[in-house]
Amino acid sequence: MKKLFLSVIAAVFVSTFAARADEGMWLLPALRAMNIVDMQSKGLEITAEDIYNANGNSLKDAIVIFGGGCTGEIVSPDGLLFTNHHCGYGVIQALSSVENDFLKYGFWAKDRSEELPYDGLSVTFVRHIEDVTGMVLAGIEPTLPQVEREERLAEAISALTEEYSARPEFAGMTVRVNSFYGGNMYILFTYEIYKDVRLVGTPPNSIGKFGADTDNWMWPRHTGDFSVFRVYADKDGKPAEYSPENVPYQSPVHLKISLRGVEEGDYAMVMGFPGSTQRYMTSYEIDQVLDVDFPNRILIRGMRQDILRDAMYADDAVRIKYAAKFSSSTNYWKNSIGMAGALVKLGVKEQKRTQEDAFRAWAAADPSRAVYTTALDKIAEAVGGRIPSAHTSQYMAETLMRGVELVTAASLAASVQSGQDTISDAYITRVVNNSQKNFYKDYEPELDRKVAKVMLPLLRENIPAESLPSFYGVIDSEYGGDVDAYVDYLFDNSIFATHTKFSAALEAREFDRITSDPAIAFRESVQEAFQAATKELGKWNELYREGHRLYVAGLLEMEPDKLHYPDANFTIRLTYGTVKPYKPRDAVWYDYWTTLTGVMEKEDPSNPEFVVPDKLKELYYSQDYGPYGEDGQMPVCFLFDGDITGGNSGSPVLNSRGELIGLAFDGNWEAMSGDITFEPELQRCINVDIRYVLFVIDKYANAGYLLEELTIVD
Repeated sequence: MKKLFLSVIAAVFVSTFAARADEGMWLLPALRAMNIVDMQSKGLEITAEDIYNANGNSLKDAIVIFGGGCTGEIVSPDGLLFTNHHCGYGVIQALSSVENDFLKYGFWAKDRSEELPYDGLSVTFVRHIEDVTGMVLAGIEPTLPQVEREERLAEAISALTEEYSARPEFAGMTVRVNSFYGGNMYILFTYEIYKDVRLVGTPPNSIGKFGADTDNWMWPRHTGDFSVFRVYADKDGKPAEYSPENVPYQSPVHLKISLRGVEEGDYAMVMGFPGSTQRYMTSYEIDQVLDVDFPNRILIRGMRQDILRDAMYADDAVRIKYAAKFSSSTNYWKNSIGMAGALVKLGVKEQKRTQEDAFRAWAAADPSRAVYTTALDKIAEAVGGRIPSAHTSQYMAETLMRGVELVTAASLAASVQSGQDTISDAYITRVVNNSQKNFYKDYEPELDRKVAKVMLPLLRENIPAESLPSFYGVIDSEYGGDVDAYVDYLFDNSIFATHTKFSAALEAREFDRITSDPAIAFRESVQEAFQAATKELGKWNELYREGHRLYVAGLLEMEPDKLHYPDANFTIRLTYGTVKPYKPRDAVWYDYWTTLTGVMEKEDPSNPEFVVPDKLKELYYSQDYGPYGEDGQMPVCFLFDGDITGGNSGSPVLNSRGELIGLAFDGNWEAMSGDITFEPELQRCINVDIRYVLFVIDKYANAGYLLEELTIVD
C-alpha cells in the first residue's frame, strides 16, 4: 500500500493533465513536467528554467516572503522591493505619529539615508527546494494509527531538518519540511532571511487604501495598493541585523518592468506565497464553516469593529494606533461574509456531495481500495464531534484572546515570573522598552475597557456555562453578576492597563505585585478555559487528519487524468492564465481594467474612504501622465483569471516575457468561495497596474530618482 501511495504522488510530477490554465497553485519543480507546454500555448515566451532553475538563477530568486504573510519582489540590483500597501501597512502605521502621519500623507525618502528601518521586519528568499517524500515516509505504513504516524513523521522531519541545517551550503539558513496533498507528500525548503528592511516610500491611504472597507474584495477597483522597501545586507551580502554600516542587498536577479500594459487575452502569471486553501474540503466541513465559523467571526468582529471605528474617527491619535489592527480584523471579517454568500449561491456543498458519492462508489467497487472506504466516515465523525469545542474555542479566541487586549498586556508578566532573583537591571530595561514599542505604543486602555464590556457578556451568552472561564464565577459571587463593575475593577486596579504603571512596578522590582495583579488571574482563567476547549478539539482533529489524508490519496488515484495540485500552505507557487473581463450576474459586464477616471467618479470628500488628494486631481485634470498613460487615460487596476489567495498579496504579475506588469492584491466578491472551489467563469485576481505604481512614484511623489535604478522596458 505504501508503494501505491508514493506512485500516485509521483504521477503528479510526471503527468500532463488536460487542465484549465487559470486554475492551480503549482509547485515550481513541477512546471517543466506538468505545465510548460500549456503555458507556452497560452503565450508564454520563456522557458520553465527561466522561471525556476534548481541549479542556477531564475525569476524565483527575485520573489520573497515579505514580513510574515505577504509576497514581495526585488525590482532593482540594489535590493529595491515592491509589495502591497496593505502588506506594509503595519510598518507604515508603526512608524507614523500625529506629527508624522505617513498613513494620511504618505512618505518618500529623498535618498537612501532617509530610508526608515523597522525592527522585526524581514524578507525571506527561497534558496533550495527538494522532494523528500521517500525519506519522510520510509518505514511508515499508511495503515499506521494516526497518533503513532504523526509521532514517526515528526521524528523523520526533525532528523531531516537537523541533517540539512548542518550542511555547509545551508549554513545560517532556515530549513523547513512542508506537507502536501493531505500528508501524502513532503518537500524540503531552505530559506535565507534578511532582517534589515527599510521603508523607502508609500502613498497616502487616499491612494494606497482608496475605497478601504467598502471596496475591499470588490471590482471595479481603483486602489494604488503598493509600497516600496529596500533590503539591506552586511558588507559580504549576508543577512544581518540593522546597522548603519549595512549596504543594499545586491540581488543576482531582479524583475524587469514593462510599460506595454495589458490587453484582453494577454498571458499573465503570478509567483508568490499563497497562504491557505481547502480545495479538498468536504460537505461536512462546509456545514461547519457556514453554521459555526463564519457566523461567529462576522458577529464578534463586527461588534468590536463598530466600537473601534467610532473611537478612530473621533481622535487622530487613536486612528493611527489602531489602523493596522482594525484593517487586519475587517479584512477577514468581510472575507467571511463574502465566502458564506458565495458558498451558498454557487451550490458548493452540493458539488462536494456529488464528488463524495462518486468517491464512495469507487472505493467500494474494488477490494484493493478498502483502505479508502472509511475516509469520508472518519471526516464526518471528526467534524461532527469537534463542532462544539470549535465553537467554544473560537468564541473565546475572538472575544477575549484577540478581542480584549488586556489579556495580551497581562502576558508581559511571563518575562518576570521565574528567576526573579537573577533578573538584571539591563533585562528589566529591555522589557520596559520592548513592551512600549510592541504593545503600549498602540494601546488605548479606555477603548479596551469599552470593548471588554461588550465582549464579556457576548461570550457568556453564546457558549455553555460549563465551558466559561472561571472569572465569571468571580463576577457572580463578588460583583452580583455586574460585568461592567468587574471590568472597571480590572482596568482601575491592574498595573497592566498602562505602560507607566507596568514599567514603574517592574523598575521597582515589585514582582509580587506584578504576579498577583488582577489581570493575571483574568488571563490565566481565559487560558485555562481555552486550553480545555482546544484539547478536546485536538482529539477530533487527529481523526480528521487521518480521514483527510486517505481521502486526498484516494482522489489522486481515482482521477489520475484530472487536475490535482496541493492546497496552498504558504510555500512558493505559480499560477497562470489570461487577462479577462467577467459577467458577475445577469445584464452586468465588467471590463478588465480601470482608470483614474474611476477614482474621480468615486470621489466623496465627506467619506474618509473616498477622499482624493489634491495633487492627484491636478494630475488628472491636466492629464499629466507621462509615459505611463494610455490613449489619454491613466490605468489603475486590471484583472486576470489567476488562482490566488491570501499570502499572494504583493505578488508580481508577470507577462509572457517574465516582466513585471502589476502587483496582485485582491480577489473578487462574486468568487469568494475560491479558497474552497475554483469558479473559472467568475474568479479573478485584482492587480494594481505597474504603470500606476510608476506614475504615483514619479508624478505624484516626485520620487522619480527611484525609477533610475529600475530596468524599464517597452
